[in-house]
Amino acid sequence: MVAGETSGDLLAGLLLDGFRERWPNLRAGGIGGSQMAQRGFANWWPSDKLAVRGYVEVLRHYREIVGIREQLKQKLLQQRPDVFIGVDAPDFNLDLEAALKAAGIKTVHFVCPSVWAWRADRVEKIRRSCDHVLCIFPFEPALLAEHGIAATYVGHPLASVIPMLPDQAAARQQLGLQPDDNVLAILPGSRASEIQYLADRFFQAAALIKRAQAAIKIVVPAVPALRARIEQAARAAGVLADVQIVSGQSHAVLAACDVTLIASGTATLEAALFKRPMVIAYNMNWLSWQIMRRKQLQPWVGLPNILCQDFVVPELLQDAATPQALAAGVLQWMDAKISAPEKIRAVEQRFTKLHEELQRDTAKIATDAIQKILEG
Repeated sequence: MVAGETSGDLLAGLLLDGFRERWPNLRAGGIGGSQMAQRGFANWWPSDKLAVRGYVEVLRHYREIVGIREQLKQKLLQQRPDVFIGVDAPDFNLDLEAALKAAGIKTVHFVCPSVWAWRADRVEKIRRSCDHVLCIFPFEPALLAEHGIAATYVGHPLASVIPMLPDQAAARQQLGLQPDDNVLAILPGSRASEIQYLADRFFQAAALIKRAQAAIKIVVPAVPALRARIEQAARAAGVLADVQIVSGQSHAVLAACDVTLIASGTATLEAALFKRPMVIAYNMNWLSWQIMRRKQLQPWVGLPNILCQDFVVPELLQDAATPQALAAGVLQWMDAKISAPEKIRAVEQRFTKLHEELQRDTAKIATDAIQKILEG
């Protein structure tokens, strides 16, 4: 298996639970993170080596990443595992899967690359690389079938992990917050490149929000490896003393908050499953943005909006993600708690319906699909 970042590590860890139940003597190795390691996975390289986003950023690390992939490919061609599962990280995994499939090794890709959002040109590559695709969104298998690609909808693992009715009171108690606090969660991302391009803007927005609502409580879950950089950004914005930075605990923070200011990515879906109003933002290297924008196939970027096919929550991207605009978006949600509670309820209802659509026994369905591939 290869999982290339924090979200992929979480998804792969949930899969491994299902595999261990079916195959107690399973041996699994490759590239992963802490969640996979906790389940007995042998990490030959750490997943953070692959946690790079954006064309320019990837170019800077290109030689190292390609070197890792080549070493891994040779190792797998020698060992010939029963199946290789690439978890997300399509730029890394699809080329690796193509080489393994050509050598007769069964290949599965978990999480359909978002060809419906950005990369229509990737469909042929998926067909060449994968024996089967495990899809986390219900519309994807039919789309892949149009191109002759076998796929199974397995639901989204997070929809089974996150409760339908999150316990906000318990989460607040866990974080030392009061039941009647107004709480903002700030999630500037889980990659170093996201912190580089977003953290300053997010904490400058936090300073404006704090000026407008002095009593607001601001909580920031930080990936431990990036905590120092997050603290540095908060200090530079003059709000380090006003924010509570916690290591990990992103689910507790999302359960506890009223609103979240959040980097576009898997975390936005987690926020939606916690039924939280949010302001989605993203900023990246200018050249990477120009390339990405030309490939965009639909008007939404945030997963909750893509899945609802509507701007349920605001998106502020690239130059639009100014501290002033971010702060204004958050304050509108905070004000709606009092002045327009029906607006908050409408978001909660949309996200509850989304949660129900995504909730399946992912580990079992995925394990069943993989068993059929192995038997075939």
